[in-house]
Parts: sequence; structure tokens; C-alpha cells
Amino acid sequence: MLIESRGASPTIHPSAYVAPSAVVCGDVRVGEGSRILHGAVLTAEDGPVTIGARVVVMENAVIKGRRAHPAVVGDHVLIGPHAHLNGATVESESFIATGASLFPGCLVRERCEVRVNAVIQVNTALAPRSVVPIGWIAVGDPAQLLPAHEHAEIWRIQEGLDFPGTVYDATRTSSMEEIMARQSAFYGEHANDVVIDDAGRETSGEDER
Repeated sequence: MLIESRGASPTIHPSAYVAPSAVVCGDVRVGEGSRILHGAVLTAEDGPVTIGARVVVMENAVIKGRRAHPAVVGDHVLIGPHAHLNGATVESESFIATGASLFPGCLVRERCEVRVNAVIQVNTALAPRSVVPIGWIAVGDPAQLLPAHEHAEIWRIQEGLDFPGTVYDATRTSSMEEIMARQSAFYGEHANDVVIDDAGRETSGEDER
């Protein structure tokens, strides 16, 4: 499904494939020979999403662009099922495995492997050809790689990376009421989205009958 959102429509290369049950929303560009499989969601919120050439975004993955942190995926990249890329940059020939989570401002340089359920924290940068083991966390710039049970050390580094400000434009003292009021208004803009069919025309009730 292609959707016009926030005044922008997706651009899909003629040789690319978007599955009927995938959602591509707003200022999203999908490059030559790329494949967006069933259930995947590519959504440009207030920032674009750019997918390079011969990328495969597998089932139920989510890629989200943000104003300060566009989502950028280079060429020849595999994004595994249920992976979550939020305002992340992934350079060419990298492998993002099932269930991996990449947070805003992070940079995965060329030929990296982010393995199953690994996490790349906000504003973290991996060196080229890095491997993040299954379930481990990369944190900092340059990134340190730590197992999840080393929470105290992860937090020592992460605290200075400003997760609330990067993700929610908030501080650590902001209340959930304040944060969610802004989030509700922000995502409420999708009420104005328009579904576009494959020919680029708006879909109306008459078209569906």
C-alpha cells in the first residue's frame, strides 16, 4: 500500500517490488531492484526514508524517518524480519538480523553485521565491518559492545547520549503526560493521509466498488 502523508508521496523504482500488504508512507524512496516484503512498514514521519539498490526489507520490519534523523539504507543491505530502524543510517553491504533495533542518530557503517535481537543505541556509531553479537548492545561513539546483563556499564555510557531528547524532544524530567500529548498530536497527522493505488491515483470509494 502506498500512502501520501505530510504532503509527500513514495517514489518506487520501476524495478523494485512492494508487497501488497506492505505499507510505504510519505517521503520514502525505494531504489532499483529492492524488495519490500509482506507486512513491512516504511514511514517518513517528519523526515525521509531512503532505500538503496537491491535491498531486501523482510516481513514485518519497520523503518521510520525523523526530522533530525532521516532513515537511510545503502545498497545491498538485508533488513531481517521484525527489525526496527528508527532514524538510523545503515551503510552498504550490511546485514541487520531478525528483531534488531536501531535507534535515532545511530550509524551502522559498511559491511557490519547486527545479529538477532541486538540493539544499536541512540547516537551510536559502529566501525566498518563490526559484528554485534546476538542480543548484545552497541552504545556510544565509537561504539562499545556489551552483553545485556552489563546494564550498569551500558547505562553509564547511554546516559550521556540523550535518549529522551533524541527520540522524544524531551528531558529526563519530562512527564509521560507531557511526552504523550506531543506524540498524540504528532501521529494524529496521519488522519490526513491519502491511500494511492499502483497507478498513482487516489483511491476513492467509487474505485473500490
